[in-house]
Amino acid sequence: MGEKRLRSGFTTGACATAAAKAAAVFLLSGKLPQQVEVVLPEGQHAVWKPEYQEEEPCQGYVRVQKDAGDDPDVTHGSWVYARVQVLEETELEEKRQTGSGYWLEEEPQVYLDGGVGIGIVTKPGLSCPVGHYAINPVPRKMILSAVEEERVRLGFRGCLGVQIAIPSGVELAAKTFNPKLGIQGGISVLGTTGIVKPMSEEALLATIRLDIHMKAVAGDGALLMAPGNYGETFLRETMGIPMGEAVLSSNFVADAMQMLREENVKEVLFVSHIGKLIKVSAGIPNTHSKYGDGRMEEMARLTALRLEKHGGAQKTEDLLEQILGSNTTDEALEYLDKAKKGLAEQILTDAAESAKVHLESWAGGALHVEVVTFSTALQITGKSRGADSLFEKWKSDRKTCI
Repeated sequence: MGEKRLRSGFTTGACATAAAKAAAVFLLSGKLPQQVEVVLPEGQHAVWKPEYQEEEPCQGYVRVQKDAGDDPDVTHGSWVYARVQVLEETELEEKRQTGSGYWLEEEPQVYLDGGVGIGIVTKPGLSCPVGHYAINPVPRKMILSAVEEERVRLGFRGCLGVQIAIPSGVELAAKTFNPKLGIQGGISVLGTTGIVKPMSEEALLATIRLDIHMKAVAGDGALLMAPGNYGETFLRETMGIPMGEAVLSSNFVADAMQMLREENVKEVLFVSHIGKLIKVSAGIPNTHSKYGDGRMEEMARLTALRLEKHGGAQKTEDLLEQILGSNTTDEALEYLDKAKKGLAEQILTDAAESAKVHLESWAGGALHVEVVTFSTALQITGKSRGADSLFEKWKSDRKTCI
C-alpha cells in the first residue's frame, strides 16, 4: 500500500490577504462577501469564506480561518483577522514616517499595520526592519496589492489603512522559534508561495539557517550549537549560558556545518548529549533514527581502540559484548564505569575528538569546531582538547559585543 498523500494548506500570509481583501470590500461596499478569492504568487487561486467579528478582541474585524493542511503548523486552525479603515493623507504620511508597518511605492495610498498577536522584530538579520511588525515581504506585498485592487475597483479615491491581527499568536509564539529569533509579542506573517507544503524538514532547515544568519549578522564570533533541548539545558545548567544563545541544529548536523561555512562563521562549540553525539562520532550526517543507528557499535569501537592503546580493563571481550547489548548510551557508559575508573569519561572524550573530525570535514575544512559531550545520568563530561579555550573565547566575544 502506498503512503498517504499529504494535504497542502495555506500560509498565514495568504490567509491575511484573504481577510484584508474581504475587509476592504466590506468597508467600501458595505457588504461582506460570501467568499473571497486570492491569486497566490505562483498563480493558484484560493477561496476563503470570511466572517465578521462582532466581539472582542477584534470587534469590527473580518476574519478567515487558517488551514495548514497536513503540515504540523502551530497556527493551523487559528483565526486571522483584518480591518480596513479610511486614513486622512496626514495620517498616512505620519505612519510612513514613524509607524511600525509598511507601504509600497506601487500602492502609495495603502498602509499595512500589525495588531494583537503579530510580533515586533527586535534583532537585525530578518527580512523585516527592527521595530517593525513581523510581516514578511511577500505577504505584505500580497496584502497591500489586494487592498489596492479593491480600492481601485470600487472607485475609492482616498487612503486606506490595513491592520492584521492574530489574537492566538500571543500564546502560540511560545511554541515557535520567534522569541529566540528576536520576534516579541506574537507570531510572524509568513509565506512566499501562499501554499503550505507539508515538508517540515525544509521548514526546520530554513529556521536553522535563519538563526545562524542572524547570529552572524549580529557579529557573533564563535557560535554555540546544540542538537536540541538536552544540549541547551546542559549549556544553561552546567555552563551558565542563557536559553536562546545556541543555534539548535536538530538532527541536521552536517547541513548545519555547511550553513555555518556559507555564513562565513569560523568557529563553533558543539554541545551534545552522548546519545546524539555518538552518531556524529560515527560519521552519520543526520542523527535521525531513519538514517541509521550504530550507537553501540561506535561505543564499542571507541572502547576497543582505547583499551588497545592504553589497556587497563580486564575481560575486554565481555565488556564489548555488554556495550553492544546495551539499549542506551547511558547504559553502556555504566558498564564502562564499572569496568575501570575514569573509562567512561575517556570514551566521552574520544567521542568528542572523533566527532570534531567529522564536523570539520562536513564544513569543508573551513570551520574550527570543538566539542563537548555529556551524560546526564552519570553526570560526566567529555571534551575535545580545545573546547575550554574556545568556550572562554566565546564568553570574551560576548562581553565585547555587550
